[in-house]
Amino acid sequence: MRDVICNTSPLQYLHQADLLHLLPTLFGSVQAPSAVATELAEGRRRGVCLPELADLPWVTVRPVSDRKLLPLVTSLGNGEKEVLALGLEMPGHLLVLDDRNARRYAAAAGLKITGTLGILVIACMSHHPTVEARDTPAMTSLRLLAVLNVLFKYACARQAARASS
Repeated sequence: MRDVICNTSPLQYLHQADLLHLLPTLFGSVQAPSAVATELAEGRRRGVCLPELADLPWVTVRPVSDRKLLPLVTSLGNGEKEVLALGLEMPGHLLVLDDRNARRYAAAAGLKITGTLGILVIACMSHHPTVEARDTPAMTSLRLLAVLNVLFKYACARQAARASS
């Protein structure tokens, strides 16, 4: 199972959709940088329904060791910056980011990324019982998206095989 480093918004959205439990069932370990814990605490202080990471034994809050790069990226929030920094410190982890700019930085650095929707697609593709049990138009769309994702990957692999031969 792949390990993940998660930003604030995916934790928020999965918590609010009552799907936060998908993370420990789909992935090996779940890491969150200290700034994400701080952002979640600030949101709860303002009355937003957000998880308390200390109540989730499967989440490890991890400080960033090398903070030199953080000031260089001025267009991102602290959570996104620290997710990227941890991603560089912990190669091989999948970064869970929804912010477009953060995803661009991650891709430029060669880091693997997904977002909240990607987590739901993975859950659909693995036939997770929680997702399978929800028969809503949104879940039907997600199931279709999961099938399209498989077909797209298959088509890309075939295209690459043709190009190399």
